[in-house]
Amino acid sequence: MPSPQVNGAHKSGEPLLVLFGSQTGTAENLAKKIAKEAQQRGFAPSVLALNDYETANLAAANKAVIISSTWGDGDPPDNAANFWSWLNSDTAPRLENLQFAVLGLGDKNYSDFCGASKKFDSRLEALGAKRLVSRGECDTDYEAPAKEWIEKLWPALGNGSRLPPAAVPVTTNGAHGATHPAGEMSAPAYGKTNPFTAKLLKNVLLNKPGSAKEVRHYEISLDGSALAYEVGDALGVVPVNCPELVDEIITVLKCSPTENVAVGDATLPLREALLRHLDITKPSQEFFATIANAAPSSELAGLLAPEKRDELKQWLHGCGVIDLLLLLAEPPPVANFVNLMRKLTPRLYSIASSPKAHPGEVHLTVSAVRYESFGRGRKGVASTFLADRAGEAGFVKVFVQPSHGFKLPASGDRPIIMVGPGTGIAPFRAFLEEREVTGAKGKNWLLFGDQKRATDFVYEEQFATWQKSGLLNRLNLAFSRDQAEKIYVQHRMLENAAELWNWLEAGAHFYVCGDASRMAKDVDDALHKIIETAGGKSADEAKAYVAKLKSTKRYQRDVY
Repeated sequence: MPSPQVNGAHKSGEPLLVLFGSQTGTAENLAKKIAKEAQQRGFAPSVLALNDYETANLAAANKAVIISSTWGDGDPPDNAANFWSWLNSDTAPRLENLQFAVLGLGDKNYSDFCGASKKFDSRLEALGAKRLVSRGECDTDYEAPAKEWIEKLWPALGNGSRLPPAAVPVTTNGAHGATHPAGEMSAPAYGKTNPFTAKLLKNVLLNKPGSAKEVRHYEISLDGSALAYEVGDALGVVPVNCPELVDEIITVLKCSPTENVAVGDATLPLREALLRHLDITKPSQEFFATIANAAPSSELAGLLAPEKRDELKQWLHGCGVIDLLLLLAEPPPVANFVNLMRKLTPRLYSIASSPKAHPGEVHLTVSAVRYESFGRGRKGVASTFLADRAGEAGFVKVFVQPSHGFKLPASGDRPIIMVGPGTGIAPFRAFLEEREVTGAKGKNWLLFGDQKRATDFVYEEQFATWQKSGLLNRLNLAFSRDQAEKIYVQHRMLENAAELWNWLEAGAHFYVCGDASRMAKDVDDALHKIIETAGGKSADEAKAYVAKLKSTKRYQRDVY
């Protein structure tokens, strides 16, 4: 839960709202780091999720900083969705007294890059608020642009008190954003910028022969790391690119693998840069635009017109860096090529274990991505690194990414409903392990699905044991290819509408994990329909009911 105020010496300083919309925790962590430095500069910061807009009371506020990621097609994250509904309504208050600044986090691979922050920024201005600094935008490699934007923010905010700013500012890229007095030393904390080299203990294929899928269970040792996690958190995995793809790109570039290149502030041999530091699968927008200009007769060049945006998106789906390089008669200079590559970023996976059930270990449930496109085989960077190559050395670099928006109820007596098809089962395995170890008395209902029961019912024996013991009170299964008409988890929800409504009315928390683009939307639609039909609500009443579930943390999603 976000704390309403950061404790510190300047409680009497100028009030400053620091609001966040965060799905994976990155925006929330940035918000807290900004608040800590603001406190050192004499402000009295309050850190809140955007959905806590009533507590924030923007109409009475003077200064606010908003940091938000974007979800889906330009949508706000879950803990900012109600805020946007309120801000964008006809009843939203005028905000002439408010000065604001917005920083957006996004991914340029998506069409509406930083879409949520654009909406917030534009609407605040329309309501009369005054912009302190221009809206900032950060791609997945966010640390440097976020730091640059924050440095511009402080002069615009001014000093929150008559005291000078503290001599040692909070950094924006530390593992925990902590500061230490001069001369005080502390042991390095493991985090995103300093991942822990962990031993890979197990790599087990969960699917049976004949499956079209490759879902694997991993067990990783955290011994010696001091890393701690809670159920609902994610594990960051630092991947290594496929060596064969690296060597193919070097051949196409007509370069030596030992040629030195600049990657950020470092100088590295080209092969090392491509192997561990650069994203050599998904081309950046700058890269494919450069290729299109250099190959004007290519099919790609003909798709750059604005009216062909959808065709371009379809063409680029499954298209890799190597495919674009092969469109050129001659390769670009290696320095230019490296400058156009995005940084290789860690992948976040929902943790599939309870630390109470597996002390010193963390488990993952990951589907290895392999497919054909543009006449060649493709591999998911991190998923096949774990499946094929991490075991060769026996180690993988990891860090814990806390999740403050995907947690079990504080009371173990509360019932929970978990919807997790495919690898979305991961956090719910962790939830059930936690509820078993802690002796929670609340009822547990799981809806799981995949393609075929005979080959794709992962963790079947563990779930059967929990059913027999009474831990798992209800288990509804949806195997889409076991019958002529495909059946998914949302169909099982609708079939059990009356019971699901009864659970909600009894205080159940509702959780969803898995695919954001289709499954999560279909489940959300089904939930609204159940509230309308079984609950006897109008469409508007159902919408309000769901909004209430979200604002009270009873509807939480971990979707990707």
